Amino acid sequence: MFESIVVATDGSETASEAVRQAAQLAGALGARVHLVCVYEPVPSAHDAEGGIGVRSESGWVLRPREAVDATLAAAAAVFAAAGVEVDLYAQRGDPADAILDVAEERGADLIIVGNRGRAGAKRFLLGSVPNRISHHAPCAVLIIRTP
Repeated sequence: MFESIVVATDGSETASEAVRQAAQLAGALGARVHLVCVYEPVPSAHDAEGGIGVRSESGWVLRPREAVDATLAAAAAVFAAAGVEVDLYAQRGDPADAILDVAEERGADLIIVGNRGRAGAKRFLLGSVPNRISHHAPCAVLIIRTP
């Protein structure tokens, strides 16, 4: 059925629930998971959450790679506890595009995302991202809904 699953996370409550449910599903199916965390340039004025950023030549501040790595590591631990093989992807760019790129590159059978994400500098899955993924995905999409 599903052998290759892309799961997107930003560390938000909704993404954590998506990770939890994806781990259960992947464990039951014996699927391999491709765990994606996307970061994108944000204006330095919006880096209000105290994250340390690196100013690029364009004047934008990039979310620290350490934050992305920590988010991936925390989610990967959930999959490891469920006995699921997981590959980690820290992708820079537009969230929907980056998730879709990994799904296409890895021949995913399913993409699992949450219905909302973080705001501000830690933005990831906002409003239209799950919608864009559902309309352009090369495979099935499961959107985990949380209040």
